[in-house]
Amino acid sequence: MLTILGFAMIATFLVLIMTKKMSPIAALVLIPALFCVAVGQGANLGDYVIEGVGTLAPTAAMLMFAIVYFGVMIDVGLFDPIVRAILRFCKADPMRIVIGTALLAAIVSLDGDGSTTFMITVSAMYPLYKRLKMSLVVMTGVAATANGVMNTLPWGGPTARAATALKVDAADIFVPMIPALAVGLLAVILLACVLGRRERKRLGVLTLDEVLVTEPETVLVGAGGGDRLTKGPKGAGAGGAGGADAAEDGDAQDGDAEEEFKGLDPDRPTLRPRLYWFNAGLTIALLTAMIMELMPIPVLFLLGAALALTVNFPHMPDQRARIAAHADNVLNVSGMVFAAAVFTGVLTGTGMVEHMADWLVGAIPEAMGPHMALVTGLLSLPLTYFMSNDGFYFGVLPVLAEAGAAHGVSPLEIARASIVGQPLHMSSPLVPAVYVLVGMAKVEFGDHTRFTVKWAVLTSLVVLGAGILFGII
Repeated sequence: MLTILGFAMIATFLVLIMTKKMSPIAALVLIPALFCVAVGQGANLGDYVIEGVGTLAPTAAMLMFAIVYFGVMIDVGLFDPIVRAILRFCKADPMRIVIGTALLAAIVSLDGDGSTTFMITVSAMYPLYKRLKMSLVVMTGVAATANGVMNTLPWGGPTARAATALKVDAADIFVPMIPALAVGLLAVILLACVLGRRERKRLGVLTLDEVLVTEPETVLVGAGGGDRLTKGPKGAGAGGAGGADAAEDGDAQDGDAEEEFKGLDPDRPTLRPRLYWFNAGLTIALLTAMIMELMPIPVLFLLGAALALTVNFPHMPDQRARIAAHADNVLNVSGMVFAAAVFTGVLTGTGMVEHMADWLVGAIPEAMGPHMALVTGLLSLPLTYFMSNDGFYFGVLPVLAEAGAAHGVSPLEIARASIVGQPLHMSSPLVPAVYVLVGMAKVEFGDHTRFTVKWAVLTSLVVLGAGILFGII
């Protein structure tokens, strides 16, 4: 019964947010609360929630201060040269911009922290997407999938968990998987090419001057051709793809674009050009301290945010103004994390997640025993999406490894196969970092999920297929 109710709870949640019948915060709180009562454990709801909140509180604190820190860095102009360099490299070509998003997310993912990756990627790319009126779910989908492939780094989390759970060396898991993961990353780049070509066909290509400066009397509208974009009167429709994608009302869209593109405004009062190298050095030092694990990440961001505010905005009214400017993002993201704590608390506390995992493992036919590595790879997709990495790697993976050992399958092969589902995992509603991504990009979580899941599944299967083809799994 707990197995059925567990799957039903997850399905209900996903359907409600993808059809936009409920907001993610409301669904994360109310759906598990109702199912907790349905399984007869309503009296324990408070304990489950408090336990879930306690588990995710450090993550919420880290996100709160990280958003403030990177928000201040955006305000003072730290990322302006990056945005301008990417824009010039991409030549205002939507396809190049989407590819640039994938490459930037992959490179920044080397720090091993998804939240930081998404904050930096969105900070750099969001103004470009808004200015060119590109689809924001393309940005979030490509960034999440690229980060998912890179999340398999030994210091990223999943590989270390697999090594700990099966008592093997993390290097023995990761190093042989590098060719398969490289193929996965190439698949993400290819995906970015495909999605970028779609955007190019819909919007066309602007010149750099057209992107940076727009006359107030006009808005940018697509031409029927593939590699150019013409200007037309306000309210004109975007003609890319045969005119199928009509532009929104001219006044509203142009005003919105100008507002959202203020990140590149060279005259904004928050710029601190004299402190540029201080801010760059502080950011590098912060990321280095994170990688070297000198302190817990929430503490590092707390100290970094306080130092950044004090140095860049020494006057109290200016500090309050900067905090207020980013309060919206802080509240949305931290609220989402604490709401997710209700979901994970109930899922774990009622025993649903354990029963779901046991049912899935028990459903494996005996004849599949010699192929447990393949089975593990396939199971890693739904299991790491519907449950936390801790739950999968410490709860389910040892059972799968034991079943494989009975048929002569090496624990190393099981461990390698277990990390192929990470591209999909990074878009799971149980991953706090994804709320940073959709929150900063101002994308509905349901829209992101509906767009991204199919591409993330495909990328995971490509990694698994490459692992089998190369004889790694």
